[in-house]
Amino acid sequence: MATMTEAQKTTIEAQKKQPIGQQPAGDGGSPPESRPILRQRGEEIQPYGALTRYPLGLSDDVRAASVEALNQILCDTLALRDMYKKHHWQVSGATFYSLHELLDKHYAEQAKLVDDLAERVQTLGGVAIAMPHDVAEMTRIERPPRGREEVPVQLSRLLEAHEQILIEAREAASKASECGDEGTNDLLVSGIVRVNEMQVWFLSEHLVDTPLVRAR
Repeated sequence: MATMTEAQKTTIEAQKKQPIGQQPAGDGGSPPESRPILRQRGEEIQPYGALTRYPLGLSDDVRAASVEALNQILCDTLALRDMYKKHHWQVSGATFYSLHELLDKHYAEQAKLVDDLAERVQTLGGVAIAMPHDVAEMTRIERPPRGREEVPVQLSRLLEAHEQILIEAREAASKASECGDEGTNDLLVSGIVRVNEMQVWFLSEHLVDTPLVRAR
């Protein structure tokens, strides 16, 4: 068996004296540059609500207004996205398969919108809402119960969330266009409004009380 050198012994003793967040996870004899530095914390590099200035040709006031509106829509879209997954899992009844598939498709489309909204916030120099506890505090979407609800209630909740987001998106798009922020306007109109309107149509038709086999 190989014997440790004095240099290796010295290295190990030095590591034992390091704070736990700076201790290496692997072999004590590995070179320092190969060791992960774990459990790190530090100051925020950009507080929420502060803007980083990029040469976008938009004033700070315009960017701040767009970031605030986009973060609210992002927050509510995150809530809607997760509600879609909840109902995708918990839907039941004769239309289970078709709704199970449809709700998952809508979930994926909302997830894409989430990414688009967050990236627009960051592009404007803002900080995008991201964590569930922040979403829970900020969202305007009514919180569903933890348990399972009937299908008509599930769909109604989704439709009400869509309507809230559509109202917010149209208002924000109009203001963005007035201020010359056409990038935000384009995202809201071409992405948020059009996708949400299409999803509203598909969901609403599942709540029509129509005969399945024999006409009235």
